[in-house]
Amino acid sequence: MNWKLELVAIPVSDVDRAKEFYTEKAGFVLDHDHRVSDEIRFVQLTPKGSACSIALGLGVTDMAPGSVRGVQVVVPDIEAAHAELAGRGVDVGEIQQLPWGRFVYFSDPDGNRWSVQESGPRD
Repeated sequence: MNWKLELVAIPVSDVDRAKEFYTEKAGFVLDHDHRVSDEIRFVQLTPKGSACSIALGLGVTDMAPGSVRGVQVVVPDIEAAHAELAGRGVDVGEIQQLPWGRFVYFSDPDGNRWSVQESGPRD
C-alpha cells in the first residue's frame, strides 16, 4: 500500500494576499482558485516539481492564521533556492549548516513558517 501526501492546509487571514505571496514570491504554481459559496473558497498551490500541494482559503481549515510550523520543501541546490527566494522579495534567512543538512527558513505574511532543505543522496 502506497501512502502519498497530497495536500497540506495553510491557515491565512487574507486569501488574496497569501495567494499573491505564494505565487509571486515563493514561486508556487496556482492550480485552483474556486469559490464554492460565500463561506468556502478553495485555493490550491503547488511548489514547482512537487507532488504535494497546499490549500488555503475560506472554510479550508479552522487553524489560526500563522500557526503552521515545520512544513518543509526539499531542493537540490540551497544556494540557488536562497537566491531565488531573496530575488523574489522573500525575507529569507541565511543558509544554515546543520548536522542533518543545509537549510533556509522563511515565513508567509501571516507568519506560517517554512523550511527549505537541500536534498542529499538517498539510499
